[in-house]
Amino acid sequence: MTGYIDPERDQFEAFKNLPRDQPVLMLNFLRFRDKAAYPDGREATGAEAYAAYGRESGPIFRRVGGEIVWRAKPELMLIGPSDKQWDLVFVARYPTAGAFLEMVTDPDYQQAVKHRQAAVADSRLIRMSEADEGEGFGG
Repeated sequence: MTGYIDPERDQFEAFKNLPRDQPVLMLNFLRFRDKAAYPDGREATGAEAYAAYGRESGPIFRRVGGEIVWRAKPELMLIGPSDKQWDLVFVARYPTAGAFLEMVTDPDYQQAVKHRQAAVADSRLIRMSEADEGEGFGG
């Protein structure tokens, strides 16, 4: 089975149709390839290729106001398919959805994303809005 690496056109259009002027949190689940899949055949692990993505995209991410607000290394799937493994999970916060769109359409970012595409075997990216903290699990 092929993993999810880039958004499908209809998913990206749905993202663009949501409000762009409010903060967004992007929940990322990543599983890296053992060996990066660069079209030019260069040698790297998936983790090394993702680190290259971070180095090249980081300045653009920070310029648009992005910040990592939480990061973790998963250890065990307690609820869910036991065969689904993730190497890294994090939440990125953007001051607006428009800032996220500015980042992903930046020409330098579009060059950097080749490292992410080479690195990732499977991923999930979930747009979230901020919510009141509330009490307990139910909010």
